[in-house]
Amino acid sequence: MSRAPFAAVAVLICSALPAAAQVAVRAERIHTVSGAVITDGVVVVSDGRIAAVGPASSTPIPAGHEVLEAAVATPGLVDVRTVAGLSGIYNGDDQAHDQDMLERSKPIQPGLRAIDAYNPREALIEYVRSLGVTTMHVGHAPGELVSGQTMIVKTRGTTVAEAVVNPFFGIAATLSPAAQKGGGSSPGTRGKMMAMLREALLAAREYAREHAAHDGEGAPPARDLEKEALAAALAGEVPFIVTANRSQDIAGALRLAEEFGLELWLDMAAEAYTLVDEIRAAGVEVLLHPTMYRAWGDTKNLSFTTAARLADAGIDLAIQTGFESYVPKVRVLLFEAAVAAAHGLGPVRALEAITLAPAKMLGIADRVGSLEVGKDGDLALFDGDPFEYTTHCTGVVIEGEVVSRRAR
Repeated sequence: MSRAPFAAVAVLICSALPAAAQVAVRAERIHTVSGAVITDGVVVVSDGRIAAVGPASSTPIPAGHEVLEAAVATPGLVDVRTVAGLSGIYNGDDQAHDQDMLERSKPIQPGLRAIDAYNPREALIEYVRSLGVTTMHVGHAPGELVSGQTMIVKTRGTTVAEAVVNPFFGIAATLSPAAQKGGGSSPGTRGKMMAMLREALLAAREYAREHAAHDGEGAPPARDLEKEALAAALAGEVPFIVTANRSQDIAGALRLAEEFGLELWLDMAAEAYTLVDEIRAAGVEVLLHPTMYRAWGDTKNLSFTTAARLADAGIDLAIQTGFESYVPKVRVLLFEAAVAAAHGLGPVRALEAITLAPAKMLGIADRVGSLEVGKDGDLALFDGDPFEYTTHCTGVVIEGEVVSRRAR
């Protein structure tokens, strides 16, 4: 996926970041994810990047590096779909000041930017960071036909400039009863939902053609932020992320993607196990629902074994924490992966589903997702097996900076 439009933003962001600290982690077990587990190992982070990974006996720690110790070290966790930072830690309509994840004024609004709503000082960010999450794909919640844009951030900093990795990553859409309106308002049925999406995509396609055809003579066509965003999806510059749970809605998303040549990502996908062959044939990636998500409404047929069944079929997936409109405001990523591990996915694939797999999907595997020389110095430290319920996350490092020292 091209990142050229964000080059100027990246320069600005880099100039705003604090100087990286020098730190080394010594752990009884180091899960590199991309390679073998290292027993009694060391990870050295210099100037924000991993400088060395290996056995303690052959990996010297440079002078001046702070040394952290842990039973287990893993890459910083990557949450492939969340609304933390747009959604805050509180609940209810009386807490509207931190409920920017879903705008209900109209059904199609791809012009809403996640970067304009993200609050890096939100207490919920500190909470998920203290549990090992260092990178998030965050954006507008499902609930409208097109609810807005998504972005990629690190869970650090007090300004958006310090946090952001990619300010416009994808477009979030919804094909489920959550996006239907009552009282005769549109969309009221699945047919209307699909028709409205097609109309919006056709209009965006024509908009893109008009702008591409402008020869520089006279005034260019007027800009339309909504059509501009959808045009980016039509051009394959950003994925079209569709929340769909029931098999008929997943099938509808697959048809829409084929018709318009969209790079489709399935979000939640509770009944994905009923369409394994179709999803695999379409080459679609799945941002799978939290394993312990409530089984009600259009998620009533979810299964604890879906992650294992999709992985066994060779479908790319990552486990998300998703969107919660009520308690808990956010789920614990490690716990959701642990339950999937216990239901067929296994600990190795479960850890990959919240580290390297989402990093690859998000196009940032050159920076995060595994412990390799040259990658960002992002680590999560634990006092035991990360998937054991009684284990605590004892420390978190982001690009060499120790951002959490509290045992959680």
